Amino acid sequence: MQPNAPDGISVIMPCYNCARFVAEAVDSVLAQTHPAVELIVVDDGSSDDSLRILEGYGARIRLLRQPNRGPYVARNLALRHAEGRYLAFLDADDWWLPETLERLHRALREAEADIAYCGWQNVGEGIRAAPHVPPERDRRALLEHAVRSCPWPIHGVLVRSALVQGVGGFSERRRTAMDYDLWLRLLGLTDRVVRVPEVLAFYRWHDSGQISAVKWRQVLDAWEVQRRFVAEHPGLLDWIPARRLRALIDGQLRDQAYRALWRRDLVSAQRLFRHALRVGALGRGDIVHALGALLPGSLYRALIGARDRGQPAPGGES
Repeated sequence: MQPNAPDGISVIMPCYNCARFVAEAVDSVLAQTHPAVELIVVDDGSSDDSLRILEGYGARIRLLRQPNRGPYVARNLALRHAEGRYLAFLDADDWWLPETLERLHRALREAEADIAYCGWQNVGEGIRAAPHVPPERDRRALLEHAVRSCPWPIHGVLVRSALVQGVGGFSERRRTAMDYDLWLRLLGLTDRVVRVPEVLAFYRWHDSGQISAVKWRQVLDAWEVQRRFVAEHPGLLDWIPARRLRALIDGQLRDQAYRALWRRDLVSAQRLFRHALRVGALGRGDIVHALGALLPGSLYRALIGARDRGQPAPGGES
């Protein structure tokens, strides 16, 4: 791609130990029908064959390297080298259809928008997720949805580079919610957003154990991002009643605590109930669960285990 090409897109891909899938991801970028695409891959200190595979692409990609510091540090490194007027992000185990960038770019240009997003589908061994096309939302509905949860996955977006560079790229304060944080900060600056009602991006879902191990951190990071966004944009959401706004944010904290409990991810459930109690996000009906979560971890697990078996709880509780 020629520097500063009018329609140039820089695709940013962090890679850490993804030798099984990275070629499929890279090939899906190189196969894009959009005529001006550069792919910047940052090897994040891989110890498998990822780097060897990436080096095999030669000049077809721009390959950067860093010690293992995480995907968002890698993305920020790539941002400093990106030359395209538009940015897209793809992880090393995901992929796009050949026309993904062309259709996102066309929609963005025709609508004179700053952000274009599309539908997506979770895929992987044993995964039977239906394709998801998010509904059309006006400005207020999109903001309300975005305050409640991340509005789109990182691989389903095309955004003007100047907008991302203008906010300093990805914040590295909340490690599991940095893409969510970026989208909220951008939505605080622009209302020029367009939807492409097609499934064009595919997210490879791995073993659920990878997710549950850090679920509590993901929830708390997202909660902090939400609260900071509301605090920094007091006039942007003033049409939402305060009680409703609190329910959108703190209610998610409570709901995720129960979801962790139902899945028997007791590490996450205990941490989330404790945090929800501390910030006043629980009601009277939640007190039993909250008080149980205040027990030491081993006793909490024994309590839930006893309940599951229908036995008296430790200490004589029923």
